[in-house]
Amino acid sequence: MFGLANPERFMRFTRPLTPVLWAAAAVLLAIGVWLSFIAPEDYQQGDTVRIMFVHVPAASLGLMVYGALGVASLLSLIFRHPLADAAARGAALPGAAFTALALITGSLWGQPMWGTWWVWDARLTSVLVLFLFYLGYMALRASIDDEAKAARAAAVLGLVGLINLPIVRFSVDWWNTLHQPASLLRVGGPSMVTAYLAPLLTMMAAYGVLFLALWITSIRTEVTRRRVLSIRARRALEA
Repeated sequence: MFGLANPERFMRFTRPLTPVLWAAAAVLLAIGVWLSFIAPEDYQQGDTVRIMFVHVPAASLGLMVYGALGVASLLSLIFRHPLADAAARGAALPGAAFTALALITGSLWGQPMWGTWWVWDARLTSVLVLFLFYLGYMALRASIDDEAKAARAAAVLGLVGLINLPIVRFSVDWWNTLHQPASLLRVGGPSMVTAYLAPLLTMMAAYGVLFLALWITSIRTEVTRRRVLSIRARRALEA
């Protein structure tokens, strides 16, 4: 795996892998959507329960992607490695999109279940803060013209944002909140019946593979962009 830190090796390794990931994501999404539609109504939530199959994977990915962004930022700061910086940069937009989707679908679920679109609940508020960290990371990179300085400043912000991850994860345990506690990752196993667990796990796998496809595609694009800029700069010096 450390050999893949070399951009040339990374590009060679991921060239055939990328279309496979996109195809796998499409297949898993199709299966997950089908399983979600044929799942029975919940006796309390009715059809609203189907929002869970979009909301839970999006929320989980938003959290995990920021973890990946933070680790890549740390490696970028320590080793000054361009591929680590490209990985951090490539994770920001998909992570923000997943987190935004989690917030939107959470509101759509909250209106019929809680009677309100939004409450300043510990879980909801910490996820909103996570979304703001994503936006702040992207805005900071875009606001600094010098790419090296932008990368360092954004990496520091990315590391600061890691503080919020355990708050998001354990907020329902640390505080009395409206948001229900974990029903999937819990001692004793999931509390869901198979009819709901199968589509949920399939959608989580689909989101995970989709992120990998997006992430690798973004890193490859960033590596190519930097190569082009390097070639242009070299030609400008030779002219």
